[in-house]
Amino acid sequence: MACADEASRARTDHADAPKPDRAVVRDSLGVGVAVGLSGFAFGVTSVGAGLDLLQTCALSLLVFTGASQFALVGALAAGGNPFTAAAGAFFLGTRNAFYGLRLSQLLALPRAVRPFGAHWVIDETTAVALAQPTRRAARIGFTVTGLTLYVLWNLTTLVGALGAEAIGDTDAWGLDAAGPAVFLALLAPMLRSTTERAVAGLAVVLGLGFLPVLPAGVPVLVAALAAPAVLWLRGRKEVRR
Repeated sequence: MACADEASRARTDHADAPKPDRAVVRDSLGVGVAVGLSGFAFGVTSVGAGLDLLQTCALSLLVFTGASQFALVGALAAGGNPFTAAAGAFFLGTRNAFYGLRLSQLLALPRAVRPFGAHWVIDETTAVALAQPTRRAARIGFTVTGLTLYVLWNLTTLVGALGAEAIGDTDAWGLDAAGPAVFLALLAPMLRSTTERAVAGLAVVLGLGFLPVLPAGVPVLVAALAAPAVLWLRGRKEVRR
């Protein structure tokens, strides 16, 4: 019995031990490098959609939220109205505001740093920060992931844009599919629950279903109705129970 108690206490102490800073940095670098390299696909897609080198790089520097960037250039590539394309991108980007509400409490950054930290509030930095056991680890994870991803995303955006300008017609190389492919690759691992999969599935149906009948960029906005629709149906089922 004594041995069992000692083993139990050892497991508890090990679980409560803070995560080493080195491990947090290693995990954060892994996420930052893996996702940052996909900026190449955005650079290629953006130039293929008709944006020039300066516009493409400015989007990555100032917007810095991959899904919104891909949504914008995708709508423009399909011939959509710039205002509609911007509206779709803006709508996708609003999720970062909700991330910020949670991270502001978790990180508790100094006021002078918050405007800079807000620019790095995206899916990946949020996921890494929330996965940490302590505030110190969360701050390290957020900072390392944000810095690595920001630098690599912008560098690979530049390389992709220069490469697209060099090879000319990106459609001839099939690179017009690079953006959607990367976006799906980033999204798929995040769909863990049945509700999330249902929202994603319904969004695909709505987006593709309205694609032939609505102007480019508008189907993305219609697809956003998938979330409230699924949540409403889920609420009705729970009430019936």
